[in-house]
Amino acid sequence: MNLSYWEIKSWFTNIDYTIVGSGIVGLNCALQLKQRFPKASILILEKGMLPQGASTKNAGFACFGSLGEILDDLKSHSEEEVVNLIKKRLDGLLLLRQTLSDQAIYYQQLGGYELFTKEDSKLFEACLSKRDTINKLLKPVFNDDVFKLKENVFNFRNIQKTYVFNKFEGQIDTGKMMESLLQKVQLDGIKILNNILVESYTDLANHVQVKTNQFDFTTKNLIFTTNGFASQHISETVRPARAQVLITKPIENLHIKGTFHLDKGYYYFRNIDNRILFGGGRNLDFKTEETTELAQTELIQNKLNELLKTVILPETDFEIDYSWSGIMGVGTTKKPIIKQLSNHVYCGVRLGGMGVAIGSLIGRDIVDLIE
Repeated sequence: MNLSYWEIKSWFTNIDYTIVGSGIVGLNCALQLKQRFPKASILILEKGMLPQGASTKNAGFACFGSLGEILDDLKSHSEEEVVNLIKKRLDGLLLLRQTLSDQAIYYQQLGGYELFTKEDSKLFEACLSKRDTINKLLKPVFNDDVFKLKENVFNFRNIQKTYVFNKFEGQIDTGKMMESLLQKVQLDGIKILNNILVESYTDLANHVQVKTNQFDFTTKNLIFTTNGFASQHISETVRPARAQVLITKPIENLHIKGTFHLDKGYYYFRNIDNRILFGGGRNLDFKTEETTELAQTELIQNKLNELLKTVILPETDFEIDYSWSGIMGVGTTKKPIIKQLSNHVYCGVRLGGMGVAIGSLIGRDIVDLIE
């Protein structure tokens, strides 16, 4: 790129912090940096036209884990680790709501429901038998029982007659959240450049030399918040995990309200604008879905359609309006990676599909490392 004197002077001189990724983590990190270092010059680089990973592509669940998912997590994490993860998600959601306001993100606490198919009787029985134990484990965090039982009030088909209900779960409008975050960042005088791909960097004595697909520049500090795309830049153990989503056209008199989980959280759906938004299914083919390609597959889209027809909307005519995919960052543990990689380089990645819940907190935790 042929940069002018004015462009170099205004955008690429004396940069204190450069953040790679303009998603939930990157934008919150920028806001926290500006709050703590008001005179700092902050630049955000984003490789897409919009945030490219999952921040504008998620389902908008303000959740912290279904009972089935928590039981699954306890197979690979200690009780203390699971409670800490849930507390982080709860704190992160609170920080997001405080940062932007419930009105700005269209936050609604309609509760969350976990459904179990007829074939899922083993998981259903396990959840029923462990419900009191998990409630006791989480009581110090919520000061109440989290998981209760409810009958099938939404008339879903081919499922167990009882739901596991969680009154603390909510939903947001993902687009409104990201619009509000972007506006807030820009009002703070933080610059965002889109369609810029970071190709390499070198951490030197007093600064970081950065090479992009458009230009080279120097910055005093470099922060990666690229989550599912992290392995393209840094050598941390983060695997991409594609999540496929679809949404119906508006359905007249849609009675389904809330957030819903199926199969340990691998499927999830909700109401939005009189539509059903439905995503998941990567457990059908983990290897294929371990990709950064934003595409859909026939296998998963067909399964989502089948579940809509046989379980969620069995007596309702519907049409699919849009389908899309987003890229999450996962690993062998659900603990995010927040660390200093070298003298002037940091990262906050591997959010484990909980970006809405913990993204704000990860942004703040990165800044805590820098102080």
